[in-house]
Amino acid sequence: MVFLLLAGIQTYPDARFFAISAKFPPINNKNRTLVLQYSVKNEQKIECGGAYIKLMSGYVNQKRFSRDTPYSIMFGPDLCGTDIKKLHAILAYNGQTYPNKKDIMCETDHLTHFYTLIIRPDASYSILVDNKEREAGSLYTDWDMLPPRKIKNVNAKKPADWDDEKEYIFDPNAGKPEGYDSIPREIPDPNAKKPVDWDDEIDGEWKGPKMRNPEYKGPWKGKRVKNPKYRGKWRTPWIDNPEFVDDPDLYVFQPIKYVGIEVWQVKAGSVFDNILICDDPDYARQVAKEKWGQNREAEMESYAEARKIIEAREEEEKRKKDESSSRFNKYHDPYHRDYVKHKHRSQDHDHDYHDEF
Repeated sequence: MVFLLLAGIQTYPDARFFAISAKFPPINNKNRTLVLQYSVKNEQKIECGGAYIKLMSGYVNQKRFSRDTPYSIMFGPDLCGTDIKKLHAILAYNGQTYPNKKDIMCETDHLTHFYTLIIRPDASYSILVDNKEREAGSLYTDWDMLPPRKIKNVNAKKPADWDDEKEYIFDPNAGKPEGYDSIPREIPDPNAKKPVDWDDEIDGEWKGPKMRNPEYKGPWKGKRVKNPKYRGKWRTPWIDNPEFVDDPDLYVFQPIKYVGIEVWQVKAGSVFDNILICDDPDYARQVAKEKWGQNREAEMESYAEARKIIEAREEEEKRKKDESSSRFNKYHDPYHRDYVKHKHRSQDHDHDYHDEF
């Protein structure tokens, strides 16, 4: 199964809901891998808006396709301000939709990016951005479509004899050596010698300096051994969830017949392209490599040049605005107006004075 749409489409104008869809022969992913891939380029500075696509099953009135139209999969970026930079992966199951529970980040620059969702018959999935895996896991654990297989036994209590305090203890069978407590902390330094000029009658009895006794080990603590009663930190045990009923077809969707773009954007300009639905991840990877990888360097160079032009234009507009503001402030400055009036009156007075002569 392969559905490939190569004609790019761009959102325009600003502050609009956009909705467009296309129908194709039904795709059934029973016992098959499902791959959804597309590219999007946010040429605008997207302040708040979606750049995701949807796959629909059943019947869709395409003339009335909207945010209320049921879908099987919603996948792609959603950005708003500095807080929301999310890569959605929302799946429908038994009439309800479930978002991926992980916080998956999308790209935020102005370049083209390929987004790929892979769902396999073993209920595993992968999400790729530009052919690099960004997230992976299981439909069982990363969505709440089914109750968890295991739950904590809330009725379980730690046994009274459960020892989780000390992993090592002092050996109760190790006796204190005889005379241990009489070992002094310090002993006379055996290498010290009485100075030759020391006079016992004048200086008193000479007592050499002391040094740390290498035999002194501090208060008796005994040998540390592993505590035979230690059982580790007690944790609430997991038990089978009585509400869990397995669904081996959790990964299966109703035959997919439509692909659609349905987004709201404050600033428009996103270019959607290269929409691919197939069952071969390697083929999808090759398409992304050919369509994106080969043009990446040229696109980055083009973007850098365009950025320079825009920055130069913005700088020139700022300079003109600052000059205009400066002239406006000078003209409307009360001190400046009084100075000009005084100067003009002085010049008129000089003219009158010369006229008298």
